[in-house]
Amino acid sequence: MEKVTIEGVDIYLSPPDEIDVKWVGQTDLIAQILAAWMVLGDGDIPLNPRLAGKPGVGKTTLAYTAGQALGQPVYLFQATMDTRPEDLIITPVIDENSKIKYVASPVVSAMIKGGVAIVDEGNRMSEKSWASLAPLLDSRRYVESIVAGVKIKAHANFRFCTTMNEDASTFELPEYIQSRLKPIIYVDFPTREEETLIIKKNLPVSNDDIVEYIVEFLQAAHEANEDYTVRDGINIARYALRRLHMDQQKRDLEEYLIEATNMVLDEEATELFKEVIDGLEKHQEF
Repeated sequence: MEKVTIEGVDIYLSPPDEIDVKWVGQTDLIAQILAAWMVLGDGDIPLNPRLAGKPGVGKTTLAYTAGQALGQPVYLFQATMDTRPEDLIITPVIDENSKIKYVASPVVSAMIKGGVAIVDEGNRMSEKSWASLAPLLDSRRYVESIVAGVKIKAHANFRFCTTMNEDASTFELPEYIQSRLKPIIYVDFPTREEETLIIKKNLPVSNDDIVEYIVEFLQAAHEANEDYTVRDGINIARYALRRLHMDQQKRDLEEYLIEATNMVLDEEATELFKEVIDGLEKHQEF
């Protein structure tokens, strides 16, 4: 682990994340994030965009792709209901010599290295945890570690972003935190063409038939105001493809797609998928 010394204290940095993802479609969303991060001269500071939307619409991929567009290291921090303030800043650990070693979180590592920090599912965290980041998200741009007894200032190139799901199992953040997480960039379901591209990219061993089934299912779900996402569609296809690959009974692809939908989602989704299959089969007859 890389080590830096701040105010006489050795701090070990977390490595940046390197994941093989790429945002497909809706390039204006990338532009919106980059605009929020832009600095327009001396005395200006970047904004801290909040990406909001339903689970599975690609918010994390979008944020990561935007970070890569800056050419800076990207650090991901997965927020949970159990996230503590020290988890966000510096955590003491016991090394192999039974001595205390201070390890910086991905957020603080990004601050020090001038990278991009993405707090994923930020409204899983409590106000107490967010409060530890409050001075980082305004003109002060620093955090304080009570554990290590140091104040850490953010590099000029440091940028911050958080993703937040629109669901019930989250904390309601106070206004002083919400006001620091602006602008709000809403991420919606992709178009038919974008869903097709995303599914093809994530299913390299797939074929046109399964892609068509999944896209038609997702489009039908959107029209029915169901919250099924591209992630759900990809998981259905992945499981169905594996079942098809192991096939000893020579069942049809459609049977495995129905089985996969029931196992990945629920009976309601399965009935919808059956309707989609019936509709496509009738269309092919003509």
